[in-house]
Amino acid sequence: MTNISLNSIIIFFHKIRKDLFSNVFNTFMSLVLILSISLVFLNTFEWLIFDANWKVVGSNLHLFAFGSFPSDEQWRPAIWIISLLGISIVTLFGPKWKWLRQNLLIAWISTIPLGLYLLYGGFGLTPIMSRHWGGLTLTILLTTFSSLLSLPLGIVLALCRNGSLPLIKKLSSVYIDVMRAIPLISVLFFGQLLIPLFLPVGIEIDRVWRAIFAFTLFVSAYIAEDIRGGLQSIPKTQIDAANSLGLNQYQIIQLILIPQALRIALPALTNQSIGLFQNTSLMAILGLVELLGVGRSILANPEFIGQYIEVYVWLACVYWLVCTIMAILARHLEQRITINSGNF
Repeated sequence: MTNISLNSIIIFFHKIRKDLFSNVFNTFMSLVLILSISLVFLNTFEWLIFDANWKVVGSNLHLFAFGSFPSDEQWRPAIWIISLLGISIVTLFGPKWKWLRQNLLIAWISTIPLGLYLLYGGFGLTPIMSRHWGGLTLTILLTTFSSLLSLPLGIVLALCRNGSLPLIKKLSSVYIDVMRAIPLISVLFFGQLLIPLFLPVGIEIDRVWRAIFAFTLFVSAYIAEDIRGGLQSIPKTQIDAANSLGLNQYQIIQLILIPQALRIALPALTNQSIGLFQNTSLMAILGLVELLGVGRSILANPEFIGQYIEVYVWLACVYWLVCTIMAILARHLEQRITINSGNF
């Protein structure tokens, strides 16, 4: 084992020398590049450790996490975020007990009503209005519920656009093309400012749910195209085989088309989810104090004026961490689906 490791190291360094230092020009360019990266890294490290003032982050961690949620009730969103993180860890590194793996989907789904109960309150908890929600809690809420509603709507749109009924096919095509041609910020403005104008007098939809509705309308169009690509990659022979077995159209869609289309489109769907999480930052422009909105409000505090770099570096790290967790979970799910498909 030691000899194999030593040989691998020797081969690795020999390959580096061959690729980077094969002639005078490559050697010069490699040394310049290495020196530049080293200087950037050292200057960044020096600023992070010695020059940056992280008090703006440390003294406002509760705002970044929970927004203006009442301080004596912040344990409620904290429990919800910890439950999401715990289920993520169990999904990735938990024991491979069969009963646990079978109930992971139920655990993930149960976090949705749990989050609503903890945030809204009632049934023994103090009711909290959504205007007090904010920070990472609100960002995760917008992402989770928008994704939950966008996926089934996107599947329906993809099936309609891929169907044989001319009118439904045309309507779904027009909807998808129109939504993909409109900037997201315009759809969000529509959700926040114009939807209340179309509602009857006395009926009002919460601003958070208007944002979720707008995100759902927008993202579902992109998900529909991802699913449609998955549907088109399924061989027609499978449908012919299903017809020969006597399956009806509903059974073909439920048992053959949708599972395979979702598996094929999973990388693209993951990209949509990550993009949705990042795009929730646009709500800071429209008055919802999500993660970026909290950063903007903190920078408006005279005590922290001018500390833009620290705040935005911190926000970038938070966004990177959450997006990385989402990508790893999706990759883990993709691997499990591939293994199960291979076993089948």
